[in-house]
Amino acid sequence: MKVLRTALALCVASSGLAVAQSASAQFFLQSRDFSGAAVVGDEADLGQPLPGATSAETRAALVWHMRAALNVAALQCQFEPTLLTVPNYNSILADHGDELKGAFDTLTKYFIRVNKAAGLKAGQAALDQFGTRTYSSFATVAAQYGFCQTAASIGRDAVFAPRGHFADVALARSRELRNSLIPWGEQRFPRYIGRDRNAPMPRLDAICWDKKGEWVAKKCGAQNWPPEGVGIAGR
Repeated sequence: MKVLRTALALCVASSGLAVAQSASAQFFLQSRDFSGAAVVGDEADLGQPLPGATSAETRAALVWHMRAALNVAALQCQFEPTLLTVPNYNSILADHGDELKGAFDTLTKYFIRVNKAAGLKAGQAALDQFGTRTYSSFATVAAQYGFCQTAASIGRDAVFAPRGHFADVALARSRELRNSLIPWGEQRFPRYIGRDRNAPMPRLDAICWDKKGEWVAKKCGAQNWPPEGVGIAGR
């Protein structure tokens, strides 16, 4: 009897785990696959260009772009708390704070260097503009579901990445993040599941029906209901 109780307890526990794992937020029955190849960091469509940047500066920019995206997600995706975008972002700041600070310091030196002739103030202004444009590049409405899901997944990976390896996450998943900014809907079915606004309505004119409730084809032609491909229960 004890063995049976133990087996039942293990079954319940494993079932609960399965439920917990499958309860992560989903907006669609099947979401779009946004995955993409790893990047180097100097791709033109990943973010703000940095003319004359070194490889270290390019890497720092990629890290900062990813941090900005996860920050935007923490603010924009709170409508779905189970995505954990806020607590994960706070954990990233705590775990990868040194690496993020290093990236920001590298970017600061880059903008001061390339604007040396115009002075320190010009370099700071260029850095501020870079930050504003970076944040703006991740603002989305039409693609919010895809972006929020993708950012949540990346944030989770970043939380579990060893300290000093946030850049590796950025290199591996920046393409996927950018892909998620393109609006996509349900992938399991060819169109939105819900009321079809273009579905034909049956004719209810009195002239088309006799006293027995039967369709009068002589007066109204072939009946247009039910729509083609939809069955109707037999009487």
